[in-house]
Amino acid sequence: MSHPFLQLGVPHDLTRGLEELGIITPTPVQDQVIPYLIQNGGDLIAQAQTGTGKTAAFGLPLLLKMNPTLREIQGLVLAPTRELAKQIGKQLFRYTKYSENKLFVEVACGGDKIDTQIERLRRPTHILVATPGRLTELLEKDALTLEFVRYAVLDEADEMLSMGFKKHIVEILKIAAMRRSTWLFSATFPSAVGDLIKGCMSASAHRIQIDTEQVVNRDIDHRYTICARDEKTAFITNFLKRRREERGLIFCRTKYGAIRLGEELRDAGLRVEVLQGDLAQRDRDKVMRAFKKERVPFLIATDVAARGIDVAGLSFVIHHQLPDQLEYYTHRSGRTARAGNKGMSLALIEPQEKPLLSALAQKLRVEFQEWRR
Repeated sequence: MSHPFLQLGVPHDLTRGLEELGIITPTPVQDQVIPYLIQNGGDLIAQAQTGTGKTAAFGLPLLLKMNPTLREIQGLVLAPTRELAKQIGKQLFRYTKYSENKLFVEVACGGDKIDTQIERLRRPTHILVATPGRLTELLEKDALTLEFVRYAVLDEADEMLSMGFKKHIVEILKIAAMRRSTWLFSATFPSAVGDLIKGCMSASAHRIQIDTEQVVNRDIDHRYTICARDEKTAFITNFLKRRREERGLIFCRTKYGAIRLGEELRDAGLRVEVLQGDLAQRDRDKVMRAFKKERVPFLIATDVAARGIDVAGLSFVIHHQLPDQLEYYTHRSGRTARAGNKGMSLALIEPQEKPLLSALAQKLRVEFQEWRR
């Protein structure tokens, strides 16, 4: 029986690499995106939430478009965070394990020494995965050229724009003016994403619009519980103690709230780490290593600090408070139920917030069931 990815146009040497990673059945996004990008390769706008296999959806066609005989950067992937950029770079490398053509991928992002990155970019590089801020710095230092870039990918475009990278992205795409096409992926489509599309992409760009019912992953079980503000720590403590063998993320709205909750949960004897915006890069890396290697089962994070986190096997996400922006719920809840697994998203709401939860359910077309304590 032929490999399902072969039927999408992915050659055998790359499907071997996918097989080794346990990627056998294409996700809906991969099913629609891969054949279009391999056969046509023109401008693409795709709606895809976190955890749906976007990296393979754009990564496999991108690898196939590269000319291994040229040493210059031909493919550019922009991602909002260091973690996501490194994850994409690692996946692209893994896909090519059995590749007949030797392709080189480099990652450039903040938090790593820029001199080391400049040195690495002197070697042949076919695909560059970068955060917009660090790529801008490298361009200012004349450390690389984008004149040979033919394909540009904007991954998690909504996240990049909400982080204030619009000016960087527009400037980078101007410099990469010889590109044949731009592939944009976004979980949500606020007006800022629409403006970027108008300014940088063809009006006839191919659109892959997932049904609104699928904006939030269907494998997520959405729950809520009514909880007074001063009861939330006790509720979370009991919940985590009953789930010590599982792993999960707890979202707080503010840095102060995340730090305080972390202290309270540690005092209750739980192993938790806290990820918030004031952490130095070195400390952030240390926290993420501990969480990814399962030395710590639970991570508390703010929305900004958690951008780009991709950790396999998370059973649940807890919302200490509902997010300020409804779109953030998609990003938060999408950290669980990844790669075909099931997961739960549990919102702790105060009695007066029930209308807010109803608005969220209506907008995202999801059903919230009450969590019985």
